[in-house]
Amino acid sequence: MKRRQFLKVAGTGAAAAGIIASPAIAQSYPEVKWRVTSSFPKSLDTIYGASEVLSKAVSEATDGKFQIQVFAAGEIVPALQASDAVTNGTVEMCHTASYYYVGKDPTFAFGTAVPFGLNTRQQNAWFYHGGGMDLLNEFYKKHNIYALPGGNTGCQMGGWFRKEIKTAADLQGVKMRIGGFAGQVMSKLGVVPQQIGGGDIYPALEKGTIDAAEWVGPADDEKLGFNKVAPYYYYPGWWEGGAALHFFINTAKWEGLPKVYKSILTTAAGLANVDMTAKYDARNPAALKRLVGGGAQLRPFSQEILEACLKSSREVYAETSAKNPDFKKIYEAMSAFRGDEYLWFQIAEYSFDNFLIRARAANQL
Repeated sequence: MKRRQFLKVAGTGAAAAGIIASPAIAQSYPEVKWRVTSSFPKSLDTIYGASEVLSKAVSEATDGKFQIQVFAAGEIVPALQASDAVTNGTVEMCHTASYYYVGKDPTFAFGTAVPFGLNTRQQNAWFYHGGGMDLLNEFYKKHNIYALPGGNTGCQMGGWFRKEIKTAADLQGVKMRIGGFAGQVMSKLGVVPQQIGGGDIYPALEKGTIDAAEWVGPADDEKLGFNKVAPYYYYPGWWEGGAALHFFINTAKWEGLPKVYKSILTTAAGLANVDMTAKYDARNPAALKRLVGGGAQLRPFSQEILEACLKSSREVYAETSAKNPDFKKIYEAMSAFRGDEYLWFQIAEYSFDNFLIRARAANQL
């Protein structure tokens, strides 16, 4: 075929890529079938849906050659055993919150969020361009895991309480479902932390097994019905200023993928990462209005409580760093990054947001 004829048939730009690349993948690369087990129920379609976004993108990019079947929490393993299923090779990958596994090692907390840590944009900046994922994957390798960022809920709410919490003393003896490293911080203030999967929180609150629970934010909390059994809704979730999710992949399975499949999987995870935050930001406002309209008592944590929690957090960081070199290494790197980020955020982002928030309150928008 002459060059002119070829260009006429192939076209240019994306069209040419679609004509040439798809058959090339179909002809040159093997069929791969994986399973991804989620730590979340299907009813929480935003957070569970990240796995579906990834699966669809990978299949479409490979012309169906790389298939990843999605399973909800409990269909293969329980929600909080997803990481183990990847480590031991039961499944090729999972979608989970890294901080669910702080019982194995508190360093797992940094993959999701730590008290008074990074906000959502800062978290992604650290992961992708601040060395965060390199540090985390160096740690995860010890557990036979390779991780890709796979979502962020944004800053979470402080949770639902059966009674009003006005002072730090009011936290004494409160049995609270709270995930990850934050439970250790809260225990210093007298809270009795409980690690419970998302689908089991409502019955625990309803039966009085727990007194309070945090999950994500209005869009998910409304679906789970927490407002029906615990009227006081607190903010902010200082332990999750930007709660990240990850796709954990069995190291051997990751290393066995063709290079192009690794690239496609990484790109698909990035899509899922952006998509989740966008969905939560789009859905939370209306859900919050409905919750408050239905009787939820919206309350800020008092300055006293926040300051007590920050003090407790610093104590736990120091104690854990003294015992755990992996934790210390990542904590110091994250803290240094956070310092520079807030130097910047206070200049532009905070000033812009604060002005518009006040303008909205004054009905000037």
